[in-house]
Amino acid sequence: MAKFQISPKFQMNRRKFLTSASLGLSGIALSGCDAFDSGLGIGGGLRSFLENANGLTWRAQRLLAGREALAPEFTEADIRQPQRPNGVTAPDDDTYKGLLANNFADWRLEVTGLVEKPLSLTREQLQNMPSRTQITRHDCVEGWSCIAKWTGTPLSLVLDQAVVKPEARYVMFHCLDTIEQSLSGDIKYYGSIDLIDARHPQTILAYGLNGKPLPVENGAPLRVRVERQLGYKMPKYLYKIELVDGFTAIGGGRGGYWEDNGYDWYGGI
Repeated sequence: MAKFQISPKFQMNRRKFLTSASLGLSGIALSGCDAFDSGLGIGGGLRSFLENANGLTWRAQRLLAGREALAPEFTEADIRQPQRPNGVTAPDDDTYKGLLANNFADWRLEVTGLVEKPLSLTREQLQNMPSRTQITRHDCVEGWSCIAKWTGTPLSLVLDQAVVKPEARYVMFHCLDTIEQSLSGDIKYYGSIDLIDARHPQTILAYGLNGKPLPVENGAPLRVRVERQLGYKMPKYLYKIELVDGFTAIGGGRGGYWEDNGYDWYGGI
């Protein structure tokens, strides 16, 4: 049987279409946040519309590209500028600053939740695992893009080492940077992906950028790269991975900080 192949031109058109769709939906969500929380009937209707659109984006990505399809990769010649930092670029958190002062010697990546073997990995242990280097394009929901070379440990290897339980469905990422201060305390950045994207070959825990150690402004000591999704789906300053069967009890229950504030959960491109 002949194997069906997607042409490079179609791949790029698909990527542009899905990026535009996600950007448009996120923009609607942000402009409609007041409506979500106002108690008006339109709020429930708008939220329901966006949740259905979120599912459509997710299904369209999987239908058009498949589970294992790779995001486009580039060459060294395509790297024309440093990776643009965005969001929090220097966490003003005592815990983070203490780890940074010791060059992250005391930092650990905790792997917890629905796993048979919880892990506590040093940066050196991660770097001694098989690595992957990929030159990819970072697409931000703000509308800019940047090509860079990332090096890190495939997330699938860490999950295999922890032995994920059958009931787990999502990977939650917990970070060290404070994204918001509230009356109830500091809110640290958090996000999630499903196990299909967690085990994708281009999903890595990156500790290197453009041939050098990952800088603070780009998420040191460790950040997530999920190359088929928008930038807000790639948390920085990572310290814990939690395997869960759902995320309704975490934050606002929609799977991530920006998702709880109106962004699309999947964020596919």
